[in-house]
Amino acid sequence: MNTSEIISRIEELKDLEQLIKEAEEEAESIRNIIKATMLEKNTEELVAGKHIVRWSTVLTTRFDSTAFKKRHEDLYLEYTKQTTSRRFTISN
Repeated sequence: MNTSEIISRIEELKDLEQLIKEAEEEAESIRNIIKATMLEKNTEELVAGKHIVRWSTVLTTRFDSTAFKKRHEDLYLEYTKQTTSRRFTISN
């Protein structure tokens, strides 16, 4: 692939990424409208035709690795490992 083809592909990729971003924003807006309706109706489950929408509270427990590292750095270092990955970026 020559330079002009790469440039064309990069521009096409950026256009597609922008479309995805706009579609995600629109989808989030629609989600928020549905959530607002559910709040108005004071419900965690809404039946709309063949669709059932659930917006429920979920309780999770997460490990606070930052606090653990501060208090038990030796154990933290003993049980952590480094991984290698590759990152793809395009800059202007």
